[in-house]
Amino acid sequence: MLMDIEFIKMEGAGNDYVYLDLMENALEVDFSDLARRIADRHFGVGGDGLVLIMKGERAEHRMRMFNADGSEAEMCGNAVRCVGKYLYDRARVDDQDFSIETLGGVKHLQVMGRDGGGRATQLRVDMGAPVLRGSEIPVSFDMDPVVGVEIRGYRGTAVSMGNPHFVIFVDEITDNHVLIDGPLLEKAPQFPKKTNVEFVRVIDRETVEMRVWERGTGETLACGTGACASAVACVLNGLTSPSVDVHLLGGTLRVEWDQTSNTVFMTGPAREVFTGLYRYEDD
Repeated sequence: MLMDIEFIKMEGAGNDYVYLDLMENALEVDFSDLARRIADRHFGVGGDGLVLIMKGERAEHRMRMFNADGSEAEMCGNAVRCVGKYLYDRARVDDQDFSIETLGGVKHLQVMGRDGGGRATQLRVDMGAPVLRGSEIPVSFDMDPVVGVEIRGYRGTAVSMGNPHFVIFVDEITDNHVLIDGPLLEKAPQFPKKTNVEFVRVIDRETVEMRVWERGTGETLACGTGACASAVACVLNGLTSPSVDVHLLGGTLRVEWDQTSNTVFMTGPAREVFTGLYRYEDD
């Protein structure tokens, strides 16, 4: 069956997804297949994946996300900010503080910046507590926290921010790190659900540089949960303060780990790029 699907293209620090508003109208398709097709940068709209904006059960609104390879992911910090912007700009929420349900838990958002038309430009996300126990991340190492473990010749720190991450500190970040070793680490047997891989260079106590190989997608210009996991790993390894600016290929995210409440907060941009119709043929 041939159908035209309305979509919104948005990006947060260059992490771009195709968004569908399904709050009022259901869409009966194979979302994994749709994600693979619509995210294709040559034959589709192009993006790091597909995000569905839906009615929630544990919160008023819910986000589902699929990577570019069609696999469903638990959470994306940049995507949830964009969903927050979409809801706020269209008055789907009553206040500048609201919550969004994800597979990685309910996330609380706050609009921190607006443009001249009152549209959200910067949002802060309560990303919750980092998961540091190996069995819960999950990794094969029975440790809490999983710091300084060696996998495929790299010593790294494993953290979950609702999805698994492996953070590696290097003196310089190279293409070989990200594009060659990243996919090998993603699928290493020590990660039963695969993992996102972050390569991090510490600039000073409040600034780091990061590149990421995202599970199921490849290198992206930014990863919100990865920035949060990297900030937590920095603190666990004694490399930075609990508040850091994380410089990514697509922009900068501010991450704060409040260790008193054991809560990670992330602040960053969200931008709507364009809207359109995607013609999809359901086989």
